[in-house]
Amino acid sequence: MIHPPWPDAEQLHSNRLLLEPLRREHADEAFPLLNDPRLHTFTGGAPDTREQLTARFARQVLGTSPDGRSGWLNWMLRHRDGGPLLGTVQATLTRVEDQPAEDTGTTQAELAWVLGYEHQGNGYATEAAAAVVAWLTARGPHRLSAHVHPGHHASAAVTHRLGLHPTDRVVDGEVRWKT
Repeated sequence: MIHPPWPDAEQLHSNRLLLEPLRREHADEAFPLLNDPRLHTFTGGAPDTREQLTARFARQVLGTSPDGRSGWLNWMLRHRDGGPLLGTVQATLTRVEDQPAEDTGTTQAELAWVLGYEHQGNGYATEAAAAVVAWLTARGPHRLSAHVHPGHHASAAVTHRLGLHPTDRVVDGEVRWKT
């Protein structure tokens, strides 16, 4: 079966935010924001080096996984009136293979977000993720999911506000939420 190409991320707006499609050049500006060990409290690991972040962004801007099975949509967040980056939001798309005939064309959208530590608690993650969900929904049916560490109450609240519900499935210590 031949599938249509994955969509390209477009610039989005919400009440307070501008969501810019990821560009390789964002790496230099994003590095100080993302180079914060506190952002890894629930996910583990350590921040990327500047070189690792630049390489990751270079891969992500391609918009598709090397095997073509996943579409990668990434946005950088900032206030609508400009200013520094606040964080990121992403949707990783896959085609749903086990769907009924009437759901042909449905994709799975795995949502994720990272807000700079000093920008957390302002509702930016919910606002940005909701803008992405609305954009995706306008392009066809999507099953939404996210993985949230059980101790990360702020991300669980964002996920709940998006209309997702926790499941019994745990992957790498994170609870799978879905619509």
